[in-house]
Amino acid sequence: MAGKVRILIDLNVALDVVQQRPSFYVDSARILDAVVREEVTGLLAAHSITTLFYVIEKWRNRETAVTALASLLDAFTVAPVNDAVIRKALAWGWGDFEDAVQMAAALEMQADYIITRNRQDFETQPIPALNPAGLLALLAQQ
Repeated sequence: MAGKVRILIDLNVALDVVQQRPSFYVDSARILDAVVREEVTGLLAAHSITTLFYVIEKWRNRETAVTALASLLDAFTVAPVNDAVIRKALAWGWGDFEDAVQMAAALEMQADYIITRNRQDFETQPIPALNPAGLLALLAQQ
């Protein structure tokens, strides 16, 4: 694949890091670190940003939410969730609308992969889904 790999991080991967979920934290944190180190181009869908803010604010406090989101925005590009993205996601008729919006945003931003722990939700879709360990293995081969 020519150029830097473009990945859209599903909300569950970002939450693994924010909430330090024991079973998932290490690999998910390594993915975010790869974005920070510019080994890959990282994308976060706009609606994931608002959800992350809400979760961090409730889990910790507003100041922590602002600081965390500012750090994420320094490393990630926000994938727009606009009229076209929402309409595309609705037209697909997926059982999980939020996953459809993630995919439509990734498609709009020409992502190479969606990084998620719920690969089965994205298996037959236009952009391949990898779990964090799968992306780490792919990066190790390059």
